[in-house]
Amino acid sequence: MSRGAPHHGGTSPESREAPFASAREEPSDRPLIWIDGELVPKSQARISVYDHGLLYGDGVFEGIRVYGGRVFKMRTHLERLFASAEAIRLRVPHAVEELERIIRETIAANEVRDGYVRLVVTRGVGTLGLDPTKCPTPGVFCIADAIRLYPEEMYRDGMRIIVARRPRIPAQCLDPRIKSCNYLNNILAKLEAIDAGLLEAIMLNERGEVAECTGDNIFMVRKGEVLTPPEEAGILMGVTRGFVLELCRRLDIPCREERLFVGDLHAADEVFLTGTAAEVIAVSAIDDARIGEGKEGPITRRIRELFHEVVTRDAPED
Repeated sequence: MSRGAPHHGGTSPESREAPFASAREEPSDRPLIWIDGELVPKSQARISVYDHGLLYGDGVFEGIRVYGGRVFKMRTHLERLFASAEAIRLRVPHAVEELERIIRETIAANEVRDGYVRLVVTRGVGTLGLDPTKCPTPGVFCIADAIRLYPEEMYRDGMRIIVARRPRIPAQCLDPRIKSCNYLNNILAKLEAIDAGLLEAIMLNERGEVAECTGDNIFMVRKGEVLTPPEEAGILMGVTRGFVLELCRRLDIPCREERLFVGDLHAADEVFLTGTAAEVIAVSAIDDARIGEGKEGPITRRIRELFHEVVTRDAPED
């Protein structure tokens, strides 16, 4: 196998269950990782040091939620994966239907009912040079595991965030709609939040407009209307963001995209964040400015409660 993962005799249920079902199973064996056609223990999942995904962040990925065994918005996530891959001229070596099978196989192998899937496509193994044409075979791996970004009390009380000094990379340099493996711009802004003892930071674009947070999209509520930055602000078009806009329409809450500035957020009645891992979470303060009552507001609560009602009852997989 070109990427260094050991062979375990295929991916049939019989070949998977026998090596991993014994009482001697170690914590490092779980979860099982689907990597280039095989399910292997986490401790044995290997990526070549010559893979351009590792050397240069040259690849794309999707993070996808699982609720009650259903894969939330799987087809939408996969469509975005293919769009991101096309934008960087990366060939995804599987059709959409095959990737769906891989995701479900990985979920089943790890007995995940409620959790998180990370699907990654890298440029593959090549040379130490930048030339992506030297990478003949893209790499694919899939992880199904648990995730929790924020403590439970923050969903009740809201979270304090800051405005990062580091701006978003301009869209003409790197299109933010591409969900690439290169997240260094976001990570450096995230470190500003961590240095402040917090967990999230708002990133502004080069014009000083609100774009998004380091890992979440951002919304505000003003006089009963929900507002969120538009695509041209330089954002990732979040899958949960799109679903929340659908929920607003179901709830007859006015919603639209609008250019926003930090002052708009400071003056908002409510601010909340959305993301696959974060779901829906209120913001209580931005820098030293309290937002609204300094806790989850009524519109955010309605949206969050409907979100959880829908995904726990029958999460849409479209």
